[in-house]
Amino acid sequence: MVSIAKKILAIEDDPSFSRYLGYMLTKEGYEVITAGNGLAGLRKAREENPDLVILDVMLPGLDGFEVCHRLRDDPKTAKLPVLMLSAKGQDADKTTGLRVGANEFLSKPIEREVLLSKIKEYLPGDTN
Repeated sequence: MVSIAKKILAIEDDPSFSRYLGYMLTKEGYEVITAGNGLAGLRKAREENPDLVILDVMLPGLDGFEVCHRLRDDPKTAKLPVLMLSAKGQDADKTTGLRVGANEFLSKPIEREVLLSKIKEYLPGDTN
């Protein structure tokens, strides 16, 4: 039986970091969808049915906190695992991220192995 790749939505406005995530995760066997801002990310979360979201905090328009809050308010995306990433690693940001519903709040730059282990933690049954 062929396993179906888990789908990850990366909502990230930095094109180089977005490309890096796409390259790294595709190489690990994941299907990767990207969005460059919060509104596009919300739309893709609803349309593409990802298995997990990697969400930047600092985004144009809607920031990551608002995106996460809206994902949690929508029955279709309420249970979706969200890994929030931020270059701002202050405790207040982490507290806010977890309060609005992020499963994890991770600081950038993030080590590849740390990110991959967190993804595997939230995608049970993943054999990658």
